[in-house]
This record gives sequence, structure tokens and C-alpha cells, in this order.
Amino acid sequence: MATSGGEDDGPRGPLELNETLTIETSDGTWLPFEVVGILEDSEDGVSYAVLRREPSDAAEDEFIVTDAEGNLVQDEELAQGVLDDFLALAEEGEDRAAHNGETK
Repeated sequence: MATSGGEDDGPRGPLELNETLTIETSDGTWLPFEVVGILEDSEDGVSYAVLRREPSDAAEDEFIVTDAEGNLVQDEELAQGVLDDFLALAEEGEDRAAHNGETK
């Protein structure tokens, strides 16, 4: 189950960058994830959102993939492919910024 910023689970529009989505885990814990990327599949035109949660301890960031409306992608292979594409694009963008002398 997912909600956006404390809203109810009623109909909503597509996710937007920097929006926070709260996800309930299987053990009943609610975790906030921020939309850090939106990718569109060029073959079928479907959009996916990549969301990231910064852990409170020294562990690595946690990522999830949803459809444009915030529903978790259940196909693990598809979700991993979307995440891999996002991470590759993010790394490419960082490399390009470094070559152009830009700073974060």
C-alpha cells in the first residue's frame, strides 16, 4: 500500500520528481521514498518512477520502482531493468557535468 505525503489512497495523478511516497512494508513499517527519476519505455510508452530512500544509518540508499501512479512494479526483472537504466543515466549525467566543469 502506498500513499503520497499522508494523502488517502484515492485516485491521484502521475508521480512527479521530488514527490514523497510512503510505502508500507510487509512487517507494517511505513517508509518514505522520494521520486528521483521518471523514465519512459520507448517501445510501449509506459512510464516508471524510480524512488529512493536514504537510510538513517550507514547502509546504502534503497530504491524501488513504481508505475507512473505509484503502484509497485511486481515484475522484479522489469524493475531491475528500469533501475539499471536510471543508474546508468545518472552516472552518465555526472560524468558529463564533470567534463563540462559543472558542479553539483
